[in-house]
Amino acid sequence: MRLHVIGLGGAGGRVADRLAAAHGDDPFLAGVNAFDTDMDALGALDALGEERRYRFGDAAGGDGLQGDLHAGRRLGDAHASELGRAMDDQRPSLAEAFLLVVGLGGAAGAGAAPALAAELSRLYDAPVYAFGFLPTRAETEKPDDDGPRSASASGASGAGSGAGAGDGSAAPTPHRPLAERNAARTLDALSEECAAVFPFDNAAWLRPSETLGGARDRLNGVAVERIAALFGAGETPEGTETPQQVLDASDVARAAGGDGEVAAIGHATQAVEAPDSGSKFGLGLFGSSEPTEVDTSAAVSAIETVIRKATRGKNTIEVPDGRADRTLLVVGGPPAWLNREAIADGRRWLAEEAGSDAILSGDAPVPEGDEVFAVVIRSGIDEPDRIREIRETIE
Repeated sequence: MRLHVIGLGGAGGRVADRLAAAHGDDPFLAGVNAFDTDMDALGALDALGEERRYRFGDAAGGDGLQGDLHAGRRLGDAHASELGRAMDDQRPSLAEAFLLVVGLGGAAGAGAAPALAAELSRLYDAPVYAFGFLPTRAETEKPDDDGPRSASASGASGAGSGAGAGDGSAAPTPHRPLAERNAARTLDALSEECAAVFPFDNAAWLRPSETLGGARDRLNGVAVERIAALFGAGETPEGTETPQQVLDASDVARAAGGDGEVAAIGHATQAVEAPDSGSKFGLGLFGSSEPTEVDTSAAVSAIETVIRKATRGKNTIEVPDGRADRTLLVVGGPPAWLNREAIADGRRWLAEEAGSDAILSGDAPVPEGDEVFAVVIRSGIDEPDRIREIRETIE
């Protein structure tokens, strides 16, 4: 599917920039933009050219919005049409979906996201999704005098904004006292304007000795991997045999839903040996010219493993009891490893796990690949504990 990605604010801009760096030539990435009130943050991006970065809101001033979500909302309402026009050179009318990436606990990106989502929905007949980083508890706590705080030391159990500075476990966790309140309000607003919201629970991905700031680059990498795995799964290289079950934008839309529900992305890979196609010249000069077949039991085991890990492993957000109203399963890898019976068995297992037969599936052959992978979307899930905790901050 053709996806147009818009990074809003510091966290969103960094992820959009990393997507452009890693997947700029991939056919699924139809366009990428980064919008922010902070010119310095935009200037720090590496992969996006100046024509794809845009500063909005002169009223924000040099110090940013200081966590003022209401000011961010006002800027978003005032500049949504302007931001929509700033995307025109990338032909957004050709996109099959839009993805807004944002730190939910911030002010600039979080404030502008609902208005931009509404503007894109008004202009184009394509679903608008949001991928948002949740703030950790540690961000809202007053910094002490003992140096950087790790997520484990602060008791953080939620996700972060993707903000922070520096590398390594000692980089400090940013202090943003309004982050949880901002996130609660932004989640509600995005649920009203977007087809689905994919929250990312950063703190659930933090290692015991890491701070949010120190883990920022690694967690952004995980986010990019999940986004690319999902939205790029339906694209096959030119000349590749057409998948038996083609995944397209409508499948993602049906699985994610259209009522602003929370959805989770699971992803897992397993390295495999690509089948030997025989002699490079087809003359038997270096051994048999017959391709080496994949052992059936090995293929079945690999597929079962990645489906279960993508389902029960760490998802972008917790899926309580594994249950979901709708599920999408995509299995990919070298065609010889895509055992149809194993995929069918995995689909039946996933239906039992999710407690619903509303399962869509597709396959993604990668002829020159060296791994088997699975992507699982579950939407219409029960409210995760961390989101419930965040919502309680405004009750």
